[in-house]
Amino acid sequence: VQLQASGGGLVQPGDSLTLSCAASDGTFSRYPMGWFRQAPGKEREFVAAISYRGSPRYHANSVRGRFTISRDNAENTIYLQMNNLKPEDTAVYYCAAKGQGVGGSAYFTEAAQYDYWGQGTQVTVSS
Repeated sequence: VQLQASGGGLVQPGDSLTLSCAASDGTFSRYPMGWFRQAPGKEREFVAAISYRGSPRYHANSVRGRFTISRDNAENTIYLQMNNLKPEDTAVYYCAAKGQGVGGSAYFTEAAQYDYWGQGTQVTVSS
């Protein structure tokens, strides 16, 4: 499956941004999905995950209350709504898909658990 992330950009602290990740595979609706990010000089870190049913979902402590992951299986797309952005949110954001064969309530927080990755979209938060 191919994943195409989009929606990144340059914003000011406190602004909002919504990232999208579109999947090419029609079986997308059976894939748990996740968002990760990687800042310069740092390791890739988990941001949010969602089961293929759309619930449950889980957010990293660093973004909980500010970011929300969601999905639209009819559109083969997941989203990351990011509010109250901070300079430390600056990173390349990647979407990822876990292959089939998992339960409808499963979600994953480790990068190694995912099978497919998008190309990344840059988010820069700066005044």
